[in-house]
Amino acid sequence: MSDKIIEFDPLIEGILIKRYKRFLVDIELETGKVVTAHCANTGPMKGLLNERAKVRISVSTSPQRKLPFTWEQVCVLDLNNEEVWVGVNTLFANKLIKKVIEKNLLKEIIGEIETIKTEVPYGNEKKSRIDFFVTPKSSNPDNRNIYIEVKNTTWIKGNVALFPDTVTKRGQKHLRELKELTPECKSILIPCITRKDASFFAPGDDADPLYGKLFRESVNAGMISIPCSFEFHKDHVTWNGIKPLKYMKT
Repeated sequence: MSDKIIEFDPLIEGILIKRYKRFLVDIELETGKVVTAHCANTGPMKGLLNERAKVRISVSTSPQRKLPFTWEQVCVLDLNNEEVWVGVNTLFANKLIKKVIEKNLLKEIIGEIETIKTEVPYGNEKKSRIDFFVTPKSSNPDNRNIYIEVKNTTWIKGNVALFPDTVTKRGQKHLRELKELTPECKSILIPCITRKDASFFAPGDDADPLYGKLFRESVNAGMISIPCSFEFHKDHVTWNGIKPLKYMKT
């Protein structure tokens, strides 16, 4: 597939020196200069923090930014030792999924939609915020409101993308809340797979067994999981389709 989802100014390339304090990463540019960039992904980033890996960063001209650079992509090798660029900016995932929804690429699953709202309060005591609250068009045979939670997914084993890559209390909470929405509403979890080399998606049982258990319970209760895959380039991201679920454990 070659549908461009998002285009942007060409990213700056460099080499990974080290990531530290969760939010910071030192990168050596092609000129030899070392800069510090912001790292939006605060998790362990399993399989991505390889010494001297090729990386790409964006630059902001905003005077309010302490660090003008943001780490966007890292290059890893797939099973065939071919290069794969992985999107590591977790804040980018929601932008991608919003574009996918707007381009009707999920129409067969969610039907025609009327509106998309972001960060809408939901759940117990309305203390959580859903990534996307979507209302269906009147022509949509399923007239239930749609709640969509997005999870940036970068970890892979073989050809299976996995989320999470560490214990996530917040993710567990989201699954419980999505489960409670059914069947009155349509609850959807979208693993946003920011690499092209995944053929399947499964919950990351090895990293968080409870999340895997809750994931399966939620799916059995009616939650829909739509693993969306993307291919990352220096100046754009393309749609790589919906990947099937693969339950690695029962």
